[in-house]
Amino acid sequence: MIKCYGLGAVMLAIVVLAAGARAQSVTAAGFSAEGLYNLANSYDRAGKPGMAILNYERARLLAPNDPDIDANLQAVRLASGLPAEQPAWFERAATLIRPAVAAWLGVLGLLVVGVSALCGLRTMQLAWLRRVGLLLGLLLIGSTVANGLVLWPRLQRAIVLVTGTPVRATPAPLGESLFTLPEGATVTMLGEHQDFVFVQIKPETRGWVARARIATVVP
Repeated sequence: MIKCYGLGAVMLAIVVLAAGARAQSVTAAGFSAEGLYNLANSYDRAGKPGMAILNYERARLLAPNDPDIDANLQAVRLASGLPAEQPAWFERAATLIRPAVAAWLGVLGLLVVGVSALCGLRTMQLAWLRRVGLLLGLLLIGSTVANGLVLWPRLQRAIVLVTGTPVRATPAPLGESLFTLPEGATVTMLGEHQDFVFVQIKPETRGWVARARIATVVP
């Protein structure tokens, strides 16, 4: 039983570490939350909502729950006729810490759980301390998993940069156009084929868009 839980915990930690690494690639590209926020403000003033929303989203990866970033992001979306996206309480709570910190908390939690379990196999003394250790470790792992569950969908996001972007039935320049997307719209990437990306706009709405017309939140 312990081995099964341990293997599951390790797999979850790997997933969250991967999510944290992808999110931190924004920092590795030479960006900072403040720099991206200021860049987004500049694009907003220049009348480029797509680039503004893209950079607000990137800034939000590095500074979750920053009130200024959230407020300006929602303001640009509303001004562009796009629906507001108010995160639920779980999403806000899960992103109180940055992705990289959350990943290392999960690693620490695994170590605490492992040490507590090994101590339980070797001695029955100080049972209360082992229980506290197990509980603390599970709480750390839980915070990491919650952060990863919220973060991972954001890493699949892309922002439409060109107004009137056609969504096609097939990945071809002359494929049937199903409808168009406004500049600044958010899509979820599901797959790729040559110069096209298969995206989901709503749970029941999918299609192909030209790669050149969208930009991923994670560069």
